[in-house]
Amino acid sequence: MMKHISVIALGLAITATSISVHAQETDKNKLKERLDAAADVISEVMAAPDKGIPSSILSNAACVVVVPSFKKGAFIGGGQYGQGVATCRTPRGWSAPVFVQLAGGSFGFQIGVQATDLVLVAMNQQGLQQMLKNKFKLGADAAASAGPVGRNAQAGTDWKMGAEFLSYSRSKGLFAGIDLDGTVLSQNEDATRGMYGANVPFDQVLKGNQATPAAAMNFVSTVAKYFVVAKNS
Repeated sequence: MMKHISVIALGLAITATSISVHAQETDKNKLKERLDAAADVISEVMAAPDKGIPSSILSNAACVVVVPSFKKGAFIGGGQYGQGVATCRTPRGWSAPVFVQLAGGSFGFQIGVQATDLVLVAMNQQGLQQMLKNKFKLGADAAASAGPVGRNAQAGTDWKMGAEFLSYSRSKGLFAGIDLDGTVLSQNEDATRGMYGANVPFDQVLKGNQATPAAAMNFVSTVAKYFVVAKNS
């Protein structure tokens, strides 16, 4: 009888382990999809003639945050605005990504759209230091301005006067600067754990002390590609 129970217990344990491994693989697949979608956002924005982020901004960027194709229902129903990824410039190139979430703020007209892509660009060391924290609020902890658009655009005066972040939104093909004051950006610890197998500290990843996983190579190389183009233009 005891032997029979032991066999059943072992079978259940094996099943539970299989389910757990499958869940982790599924999570990693979802995270890779998010990373690839973020890479697509950057590529599509920069491919539009005279509609992308100015080269002068990309060449000075300390960090880039992308929140791809957020559906309005999640914001209205759950109070969470979106899930995204971020990478920061290091002396050895762009860092492995961290997973972030944005919540709060007033998004007014955006509630009516089907999907919105967000891009945040940290413009200086102050913005970088905010990114190294696990949570901060745009407009309160870090100054943010709607970013200028146009490949050769002069970036106006706002960011030169100390904006730590420039923010952009793309919906229904329209790409423009947007005011995200009041939005809270924080680390998504579950997603980080799912990608790296542990809750790796935010600053360790963004400082370049974590190897870039294969699933994130496309996103990191896409950001690096446009950074190089900006530097050489």
